[in-house]
Amino acid sequence: MTLQQLLGVELPIIQAPMAGVQGNALAVAVSNAGGLGSLPCAMLSLDAILKELAAIKAQTSKPFNVNFFCHAPPTPSAEREAAWRTTLAPYYKEYGIDVDTIPVGPGRAPFSSEAADVLNEFKPAVVSFHFGLPSAELLARVRAWGSKIFSSATTVEEARWLEAHGVDAIIAQGLEAGGHRGIFLSDDLTSQAGTIALLPQMVRAVNLPVIATGGIADARGVAAAMKLGAAGVQIGTAYLLCPEATTSVVHRAALKSEAARHTALTNIFTGRPARGIVNRIMKELGPISAAAPVFPLATAAIAPLRAKAESRGSGDFSPLWSGQNASGCKEIPAAQLTRELAADI
Repeated sequence: MTLQQLLGVELPIIQAPMAGVQGNALAVAVSNAGGLGSLPCAMLSLDAILKELAAIKAQTSKPFNVNFFCHAPPTPSAEREAAWRTTLAPYYKEYGIDVDTIPVGPGRAPFSSEAADVLNEFKPAVVSFHFGLPSAELLARVRAWGSKIFSSATTVEEARWLEAHGVDAIIAQGLEAGGHRGIFLSDDLTSQAGTIALLPQMVRAVNLPVIATGGIADARGVAAAMKLGAAGVQIGTAYLLCPEATTSVVHRAALKSEAARHTALTNIFTGRPARGIVNRIMKELGPISAAAPVFPLATAAIAPLRAKAESRGSGDFSPLWSGQNASGCKEIPAAQLTRELAADI
């Protein structure tokens, strides 16, 4: 089954939900162009989710996706937090930051019954998840609205697990993809495969629509994924320079620079592996650091460094999320990009 058949959209293009670099404007533009726009909710308060969804509903009658993380909130460790801040101490000194003024906070919240209460009013066409799935009770609520359930898988084993737990489609996240890895059955990064290797294996392993993501940045890449059996393609990085994205000035500059060709998986910014453009702190501390607190607790200690550096025009401490192929990034309207991506299908 294709994405068009499953959702009634015109084009088999999903705009990847990208927390921190977009709001409703990008989602609306893609949905109105015939693709499936997405709203990332992991970093939004309940009130913010309500406002964003109301804005989407006011601007489009087309299907859209809302995305949530579903990690288990960790128990903070004072010892590990102190060790992490000690690791960062030289940078705090360099930027004149008082470590005692830095709050401790999670940064990202998992899907909850309260979030479901907000969604109930809007009944989005798709509710998608990262890091597995929420409880059976919460999934039952989502299904009761008639929403389709998507989730990311990074291995064949994860795809089979998701199929057994009743999702409607699986997003095959290749190793090239920018942002957080959706890995959830293991912490073993050696299990992660590239999109071209992962996609056909996953298509053979499950009886559900499989959506390809990771390293796909233009119409030829989309067409290739479809030929390998993808029901649709999810694209994130290519949208980051669109005017509807809220990508920061330093992030946009990095994406347009030679630096964008060098990305790596890092846990420094959040505590969980995510792909971004290699910058100073990734080079000096990692990119994978055993000192980083577990997801999402690493975020708070980095935040003031990021803010100080960005105020000076530097991305040295910023999570410059990007896939391995930023060649498709264009400073054109998201609707135009969406249609271009589907041009060879």
